[in-house]
Amino acid sequence: MRRARSTHHANTIRALTLIACFVALPGLSHAQASDDRTDELLEGVQNGERVQIQLPDPEEQLPLDDLRKFTEVFSRIKDAYVEEVDDRELLESAIKGMLSELDPHSTYLAPKDYEQLEESTSGEFGGLGIEVGMEDGFVKVIAPIDDTPAQKAGVQAGDLIIKLGDQPVKGMSLGEAVKLMRGKPGSVLTLTIMREGESAPIEIDVERDIIKVTSIKSRLIDNGYGYVRITQFQADTGTQFKDTLNKLEEDYGKDLDGLVIDLRNNPGGILQAAVEAADALLDEGLIVYTEGRIQSSRLRFNAKAGDLMEGTPIVVLINGGSASASEILAGALQDHERAVVMGTQSFGKGSVQTVIPLDETHAIKMTTARYYTPDGRSIQAKGIRPDIEVKPAELQEIEGGPFFTEADLSGHLEGEGEDNAAGQAQNASAAERDYQLRSALNLLKGLRILDKRNNGSDRTSMD
Repeated sequence: MRRARSTHHANTIRALTLIACFVALPGLSHAQASDDRTDELLEGVQNGERVQIQLPDPEEQLPLDDLRKFTEVFSRIKDAYVEEVDDRELLESAIKGMLSELDPHSTYLAPKDYEQLEESTSGEFGGLGIEVGMEDGFVKVIAPIDDTPAQKAGVQAGDLIIKLGDQPVKGMSLGEAVKLMRGKPGSVLTLTIMREGESAPIEIDVERDIIKVTSIKSRLIDNGYGYVRITQFQADTGTQFKDTLNKLEEDYGKDLDGLVIDLRNNPGGILQAAVEAADALLDEGLIVYTEGRIQSSRLRFNAKAGDLMEGTPIVVLINGGSASASEILAGALQDHERAVVMGTQSFGKGSVQTVIPLDETHAIKMTTARYYTPDGRSIQAKGIRPDIEVKPAELQEIEGGPFFTEADLSGHLEGEGEDNAAGQAQNASAAERDYQLRSALNLLKGLRILDKRNNGSDRTSMD
């Protein structure tokens, strides 16, 4: 539709009346009319100059019929609802409805919601210890946080919460559900859950507690092989990650043979923290970029020189509970071929939320952009596909029939240290109990063997 233009030359009173009409109309179409432009028009009219006014584009104006419908519904609720409803409460509900219909992550932030947002990024808050989203009107568990009441009670990533206590979740907003999950430490909340593979709902009692999230954990899982677990990306996670890598090398030797970065059930968190973690392992190149409609939502993050691990082989573990910032880290290391990604497909939360203040105490959290990996892959609703798919499994040793070795032959030559080696039992390690972690460790050991052979440092003859 063509933009209408109108040019007027008239006496001062008529022109001022015309200008007043166009200043009022932008309340429907261009609320942020420029005061400077208005002053300029007034000055031109007063000087008897020819003034050109651009009419608003009809396509950009708010639909008046729909506005009338909104005010009609508002009025009907005020007049006929079974209980009296406050005007402010109705308007806030309308705002919440607008945002919740956009996507599961856009929401209205009242003062208490502001506090909860700050708590979740600082690493200490009260509740059950689960990261949640909305799916088909129900609360879906993205991931239980490590060492929290929810994890200890058996809540799993992918669980669909259909009732909180006695209250059905269907019809609740995500904010309302989160408020019910928060409460006094020591109080118990019964979660009614639908779980894949179960024919009937499961009830799990979870005792609320003060949730203190430690975002980084590390240890040695085998001689020469380090393990770093990132549970959530908080404000200082990037710095903690760098310190952890440095400490691993100080404690266990400068040349680690391999490193496992565990991002399973990591629900994400702060973008900058994921960028800093990736930067610690990359020498150069793009880490992640975002694309949105407004200029401020189009960002690019590049790595600075300096790989703290100096090329040490890395395996990154992911699963369906790995979301958002954890997908950024996994995707960056995968695209730069800096790590082998192993596990199962990640969650696919590839959107950016921006907190936009409305006043001193209220704001909206709105999706403003999408994440893209260095190779231009969108994470949204697709996730990160592992280079090697390894599903969770429980291993059980199979007892075989009797077998013989050289040591069973009468008169065999004794091997060096035979007496000491016989019958030595080792305690089951975390890697042996965790099939995915065990697979990661085996891959790193295989890469180490190949590297030694290629360098000619481990050549042996076999008969």
